[in-house]
Amino acid sequence: MVKIEPSWKEALKDEFEKPYFTELTAFVKNEYLSAKVFPPPKFIFNAFELCPFDSVKVVILGQDPYHGDKQAHGLCFSVPEKVAVPPSLQNIYKEIAQDIGGTIPSHGNLEHWAKQGVLLLNATLTVRAHTAGSHQGKGWEEFTDAVIKTLSDKKENLVFILWGNYAKKKGELIEFEKHLVLEAAHPSPFSAYNGFFGCKHFSRANAYLKKHGKEEIKWI
Repeated sequence: MVKIEPSWKEALKDEFEKPYFTELTAFVKNEYLSAKVFPPPKFIFNAFELCPFDSVKVVILGQDPYHGDKQAHGLCFSVPEKVAVPPSLQNIYKEIAQDIGGTIPSHGNLEHWAKQGVLLLNATLTVRAHTAGSHQGKGWEEFTDAVIKTLSDKKENLVFILWGNYAKKKGELIEFEKHLVLEAAHPSPFSAYNGFFGCKHFSRANAYLKKHGKEEIKWI
């Protein structure tokens, strides 16, 4: 398994000692040896690498990595530059432009969000090529639930952005009294018009950060 960023390694040290994580590590290693798996191994913990524990201000939750070629690089909703912008991210960009203005980027790389303190966390961190959900139920969810709970417990005044029913269920792990939790429909083309567009999560997140003395996110 790829090494994780030091501040996260410290914050999550108990998780790495648990039997489920040992089993998960063995499963993932075997999958990379026996099948085509995304993202490339060096990017499994990319969300943590680009956004250390002490830097987290906003958490955006996804479900699975993209399972198409060259798409996944360890950040939910994000794709590397020169890869076509996926439909959900196109809708995210539209909402940002409507909410706070600005020019929609021509690429889908959200590393600049991560470097500002946005943890772009998928519930499952690996997936078999072209097989959605193939690594669900293997232990990743237990690990990423621990990430969410650790952030909620150990930090204050974070913004958790939960889009869609799957992400909303993770709200059970968050102390609403200590943090801002924003919920809306998923930005996918199937649901964006049922409550994602017009949610104003980006301006609301920035207003909350500013209120608590934190630098706002440059979303666009």
